[in-house]
Amino acid sequence: MSQSSELVQSAQRTIRLELEAVEGLLAHINADFVRACEMILASKGRVVVVGMGKSGHIGNKIAATLASTGTTAFFVHPAEASHGDMGMITKDDVILALSNSGTTNEIVTLLPLIKRLGIQMISLTGNPESTLAKAADVNLNVHVAHEACPLNLAPTSSTTAALVMGDALAVALLEARGFTAEDFAFSHPGGALGRRLLLKVENVMHSGAELPSVPRGTLLRDALMEMTRKGLGMTAILEADGRLAGIFTDGDLRRTLDRTIDIHTATIDAVMTPHGKTARAEMLAAEALKIMEDHRIGALIVVDNDDRPIGALNLGDLLRAGVM
Repeated sequence: MSQSSELVQSAQRTIRLELEAVEGLLAHINADFVRACEMILASKGRVVVVGMGKSGHIGNKIAATLASTGTTAFFVHPAEASHGDMGMITKDDVILALSNSGTTNEIVTLLPLIKRLGIQMISLTGNPESTLAKAADVNLNVHVAHEACPLNLAPTSSTTAALVMGDALAVALLEARGFTAEDFAFSHPGGALGRRLLLKVENVMHSGAELPSVPRGTLLRDALMEMTRKGLGMTAILEADGRLAGIFTDGDLRRTLDRTIDIHTATIDAVMTPHGKTARAEMLAAEALKIMEDHRIGALIVVDNDDRPIGALNLGDLLRAGVM
């Protein structure tokens, strides 16, 4: 067997073993899991995640996932907790302690103090009969039959199972809290998702002198000049009272040329799209994008409550803003 074949087989074996470990968690989503969720939901404090070594790395990620999905959480290194960081934990908090063996010394050392302070604790272990599991108010069982490591030593399947259980906990809490996409965006204001979910139409639209518009009865050639001056590939057409009568875009121009209409004598009324799809200034930019995608259009007029145009935007504006 070639080395490349051995490498492939090793990788495939690892993935199969970790898939089995994750599938085995389904049997452990039970009353204990429900109780753990209820404990966190009822808490007036934070979720404090602790773990050593590889469990600590997984714990860090679980704390981050909880924090970004509506459950205030942070990670505390158990060794540092023994040297002053226990002061970061209050009686209102819930501790989520990770240890596959359930006997990690640095965590077990903290148990008497946790009990004395009356802090609720959820353990996440692979041994429900361990010291940590028995000391906890509720234990989440993440037992795996075998590590993916061929020596059955290096934490592999067990850390994957712990990570997935943490995700299951975070998502269950997210749904129980009614956490929304907009809530998520407030936790990620600097990322692409934050821009997509928090940016509003008024933040990207062209308004004032930048808004292309012409009144009804305008010659098509003059409307085209307005489109050229404003550079948005469209213009709004206005009723005499300033309300929106229609829209004319580059796409409408191509269709007009196919009809062999004389652009020098035709009026905009004969070729415009009556009224057209619109957006509101207070609407999320992502909602405006969805309107464009659903109707396969490249631009929108923004109107106020009286249906008077106050702005315009196109796909290029949304692209530059990072919404798409």
